[in-house]
Amino acid sequence: KGATAPEGIAALDRIVKGHKMAAADIKSGEPVRKFGQIIGFANQDIPKGTWVHEHNTGMHEFARDYAYASEAKQEEILPVDKQATFQGYRRSNGKVGTRNYIGIMTSVNCSATVVGMIAEEVRRSGILDDYPNIDGVVALKMDNGCVVDYRGVIFDILKRTAWGYATNPNMGG
Repeated sequence: KGATAPEGIAALDRIVKGHKMAAADIKSGEPVRKFGQIIGFANQDIPKGTWVHEHNTGMHEFARDYAYASEAKQEEILPVDKQATFQGYRRSNGKVGTRNYIGIMTSVNCSATVVGMIAEEVRRSGILDDYPNIDGVVALKMDNGCVVDYRGVIFDILKRTAWGYATNPNMGG
């Protein structure tokens, strides 16, 4: 209640996140529309900014036009130089990352020291200086031992964690 929507409409009621608010005055008996589709009818006057829900709407019979996207409007596409951009990386799976790190991962604690040393050597050596699109290298260490039962909960957690790193859109390699 009292908050203002991006369209400049002030909420007259407390409106729970995900619920509907009237964007214009709706007279009793008029259709209530969402994305151009009738979702109900006002059973009382609904002022602009009011919570729209079961208490002020109902269902009625009405003629339906089943034409697909009949109210779609042609949108003007901005020229490329006016379009919004995003400095990120689109991955082959469609995900988008904002960083581009190389991860060096271990599957057991026994090699954690070595992985840390490799990552530090890559950072220290400057080998990535010729690749400005790579943000850096990180050591991804697991703290489990070499004798984890591959049928157990710990191994399942290890697999999920490793897969999470491997498929994270901020990891490029």
